[in-house]
Amino acid sequence: MTRPGLHTLTGGRGLLFGGDYNPEQWPEHVWAEDAELMRAAGVNLVTVGVFSWARIEPEPGARDFAWLDRVLDLMDESGIAVDLATPTASPPPWLGHRRPETLPVDESGHRLWYGSRNQFCPSSPVYREHALALVEDLATRYAGHPALALWHVGNEYGQVCHCDESAEAFRTWLKARYGDLDALNEAWGTTFWSQRYGDWAEVVTPRRAPYIINPSQQLDWRRFCSDALLDHFRAERDLLRRHTPDIPVTTNFMGLFKPVDAWSWAREEDVVSNDHYPDPADPLAPARTALTHDLMRGLAGGGPWLLMEQAASAVNWRPHNPPKPPGRLRLESLQAVARGADGLCYFQWRASRFGAERFHSAMLPHAGPDTRLHAEIRAHGRELRELARVAGRPVPARVAMVFDWPSWWALEERGRPSDRLNAVEQLFSYYLPFWERGVTVDLVPPSADLTGYALVVVPNLFLVSDADAGAMTAYVHGGGVLVVGPFSGIVDPRAHVRTGRFPAPLRAVLGASGEEWQPVEGPVRCRWAGGAEFDAHTWTELVAAEGAETVAAFAGDGRPAVLRHRAGEGVAWYVATMPEPDALGELAERALADAGVDGILPEPRHGVEAVRRGEILFLLNHGTETVRVPLPRPATDLLTGSAADGHVVLAPRAVAALVEPSPQTPPPGDDIEITL
Repeated sequence: MTRPGLHTLTGGRGLLFGGDYNPEQWPEHVWAEDAELMRAAGVNLVTVGVFSWARIEPEPGARDFAWLDRVLDLMDESGIAVDLATPTASPPPWLGHRRPETLPVDESGHRLWYGSRNQFCPSSPVYREHALALVEDLATRYAGHPALALWHVGNEYGQVCHCDESAEAFRTWLKARYGDLDALNEAWGTTFWSQRYGDWAEVVTPRRAPYIINPSQQLDWRRFCSDALLDHFRAERDLLRRHTPDIPVTTNFMGLFKPVDAWSWAREEDVVSNDHYPDPADPLAPARTALTHDLMRGLAGGGPWLLMEQAASAVNWRPHNPPKPPGRLRLESLQAVARGADGLCYFQWRASRFGAERFHSAMLPHAGPDTRLHAEIRAHGRELRELARVAGRPVPARVAMVFDWPSWWALEERGRPSDRLNAVEQLFSYYLPFWERGVTVDLVPPSADLTGYALVVVPNLFLVSDADAGAMTAYVHGGGVLVVGPFSGIVDPRAHVRTGRFPAPLRAVLGASGEEWQPVEGPVRCRWAGGAEFDAHTWTELVAAEGAETVAAFAGDGRPAVLRHRAGEGVAWYVATMPEPDALGELAERALADAGVDGILPEPRHGVEAVRRGEILFLLNHGTETVRVPLPRPATDLLTGSAADGHVVLAPRAVAALVEPSPQTPPPGDDIEITL
């Protein structure tokens, strides 16, 4: 049976538009006003019930669904679909009070209490019993309800617990992975520091200890924690599928969020969805956001995904929270559409009067509908209908970038050559020059099939399996171009260092090997062969060429900094340092030339993001100046109906969605001028 997916929702609705709706926070007479304003704004999807456990089950075993019945009926009457949440992310106080063993314990052994949210132990059988009983009744009641279009399991998974029940669950997970204690001791290298385990009961979670904890134990603990949460997600998902096999199921990721291995989770979802809150004070936020959106598209297997949460204006949880300027809401929303989102939702519909998020912005602010912000929401909802044809369209990419959660976890354990190595920042530093040049990138796991890509970039893959290293080698020999960043291929999946010259499993294809890692304090001068100099920072390696050409060298001693090796039908690059942004841009251009990949625009413009989705070329001006952008061919803007032959003039925060004109379109002029 083919599973339902995002197309199940968009088929008759086009792009989805809405947000979290929390009617339980409001008297019932407000609901009718909400529905009327939602219709006026073009809202066609709302998420209901995320934090409603205490309202549905005010005391153990009780059920109050009457209010939720009325909410779903009202949404159905208003033509608004419901993403119905299982409210299991935040148990009510009565559960923690009566059964404190359901509450999480931190690494120091302290129990965390209710009064906030997410206060549950993922391994607690009592918590699961109560959660699944509630989900069973929720699914039974609303199976067949015409408003139900999507199930939303839990919320922003990431909980960790170190209680005794978690330790027992960890041991069970380890027994399944290793079979016996001899294999566990071998995998964890317990001859170091006299850590050998002679009884399974001795194995506990990596709780607070006097000094550095075994990195192999930590790596398995992170795997277990992600798997334990995933197991609970599956339990709820399977129950929902049994009652409503035609309704897709999702849960919301949080981008590059360390505790959860999103590659393993995405395979278990019908719809990939994400919560994303870019920092308006970060000048690189547009590129970081694009990276996150590309990750979501990768998690969705190249297909569409859902932006489950974003902020209409200011958030409340940073130390300083300025509102978004006019036009930024629309700019960020359409950026998601350009990079594969088929749904644009916000936290939340109506701003809360009380609670921890009372100063978080909403689609309907405290000041009401007659406001600048709500006017922007209504205008954006209207124009999204003009982009209905975008839904389901692919975002083509000839470049892939490899990122892996276990490698991230292993890289950033204590006791390494430098704590300044950061997997996500390394990923972003390599991603940025491609974004600036209008080259679309797919994010993929190391186990992905690479054959469809002309260029594969591996910013850091500290942990790599023999199979994945072999696949990368075969990719190059088959004609691909591979770029590998520093400190890659260092440990195996147990986090054991691979002995010999590094990176051992990629040494042959890179035509180079190293003998020593040499972190540095200040900038290090490097020189392109026969060309300009550039600075590198943080990290250098003592590397020798073994068939590779030295493309850039450290200026001080002439040893290789960047190497290029022709292997089979392809080319492999190795970067033995951390170059400054301009040098990474030069490296990207050389690798793109090897791969025969061009950017989307004939002349990229600073601050202008260019990405194709299907037949539509999106141009987004994230800068502060009006920009004149040359077009590769004549086009018409779907958002304005204007046509142009040679250029588009984009005001700050303006967006164009361009298609080639049809025969019925009037002859184009020279420019389209796009304002907010």
